[in-house]
Amino acid sequence: MTDAGSAAARNVADLVRSAARRSPDQPALIEATSGRGYSWSEVDRAVDAEARRLAVRGAQPGDRVAVRLPNRPEFCVAALGALRAGCVAMPIGPGMTARETGRILTESGARLLVGETDPATGAAGVTVLDPPALDVGEQPEVAAGTGGEDLAVLVYTSGASGVPRGVMLSHRALLANLEQCAALRPAPVTAADRVLLALPLFHAYGLGPGLLQVCHAGACAVLLDRFEPAAALAAIERHLVTTVIGVPTMYRALLQLPTERLHAGLATVRLFTSGAAPLPPEVLDGIREVTGLGVYEGYGLSETGPVLTTTLAGGQPKPGSVGRPVPGVELRLVDAAGEPLEDLAELVDEDELGEEPGGTGLVSVRGRNLFSGYWPDGHGGPDADGWFSTGDVGYLDADGDLHLVDRLNDLIIVSGFNVYPREVEQVLCELPEVAEAAAVAVPDERTGESVKAVIVLRDGASLTEEAVVAHCAERLAKFKVPTAVEFASALPHTPTGKLARRRLRTA
Repeated sequence: MTDAGSAAARNVADLVRSAARRSPDQPALIEATSGRGYSWSEVDRAVDAEARRLAVRGAQPGDRVAVRLPNRPEFCVAALGALRAGCVAMPIGPGMTARETGRILTESGARLLVGETDPATGAAGVTVLDPPALDVGEQPEVAAGTGGEDLAVLVYTSGASGVPRGVMLSHRALLANLEQCAALRPAPVTAADRVLLALPLFHAYGLGPGLLQVCHAGACAVLLDRFEPAAALAAIERHLVTTVIGVPTMYRALLQLPTERLHAGLATVRLFTSGAAPLPPEVLDGIREVTGLGVYEGYGLSETGPVLTTTLAGGQPKPGSVGRPVPGVELRLVDAAGEPLEDLAELVDEDELGEEPGGTGLVSVRGRNLFSGYWPDGHGGPDADGWFSTGDVGYLDADGDLHLVDRLNDLIIVSGFNVYPREVEQVLCELPEVAEAAAVAVPDERTGESVKAVIVLRDGASLTEEAVVAHCAERLAKFKVPTAVEFASALPHTPTGKLARRRLRTA
């Protein structure tokens, strides 16, 4: 169902104006640690004030405005103020170094940066502004002058090749994805919800399904700057959170808390969702045992606005699956040449290759939520027919639900055979001593590449390389068995908890 206010929105910041007119006194943003809270009318006035401030500092429609702030109300106002000013909001992680930030500022041509510190070393001509004001009096409203196909957000991905790329998201793409998600049942966010946002807002997952979905519904965001399980549970209980948008590492950490404490603290929650990384079945089962609720898993990319599929579309959580496309998104599997795989049954090859029922293919999608290509010239965007290949490999089960196998760039090719790291990692994690595992490619003179396992052991556990190899040899085809095993104290992850295999490969 489409909300009348959001349906008329051309600029993403119009969502705030609509929420302020519908429910001016309803809480919009709450900072979990301090308890600071702001109503929708207060947020709308602050967004107006920020748009005026940017204009006074010389910002023109289309200018990139970097926002380098933590998960606080100031981030929300800064990003939405840039949009209302007709500028392009460019979120940057507060933890990025001056060198990394300077590279992005230079590459994007940003003129202004809103942040608490000056990280603009090496980016000439960038003016750094203090965080925006939040307590603002009555002033004339500011009307947004851009929208539709105009660029709204420029978000830099981690880059599978190691070189971050700017994903160009228009107002059209972001608004379309919000409408697509709002059409799901149960709705991920409603006006009555209080939504825990502990995900980094500078990431497409925290920004779109998080902050912007709250704006779209006129709900309330409970902002947590840094996820720590005990503090997060206290925030959920204190602020009566009803919806948790998370990643697997968050849910796994929550399950380490005492069961009675967890049961009481999560009593107000009606919906758990997860994304950014595969949700282990045991984590889903653990949350269900404590709360009686499942965790709905979804899938998407920065390039897709970001949500593509969710188990919400099928009506129930499904271990191992990321669900079906949201309304308005078409999904098909294609071969390496981009040709649709019409008869998936024909793709089933030799049993020892470990192909899933129905075969695997590259995930290709089409919808109004897709990006406009990569900065600055739009290269790499959807093709002439509107299709975009995600670079992910997956298969569809008998219900039409998508199961992801791996990123195409993460494939390990051993003597010409494809090895999907996730399959190896699942086998490694069957060992009771293993807390976390990664499988990556290493050069091999005989086979081109071979599999290397990097393992983090549980506290107090011990395990030998020989035992790991023997375990895998009983469960995997010979070419999939690790030829090297390394033990580590921790594995690298992205800010959203996704395993950073590229860092392991380069190491």
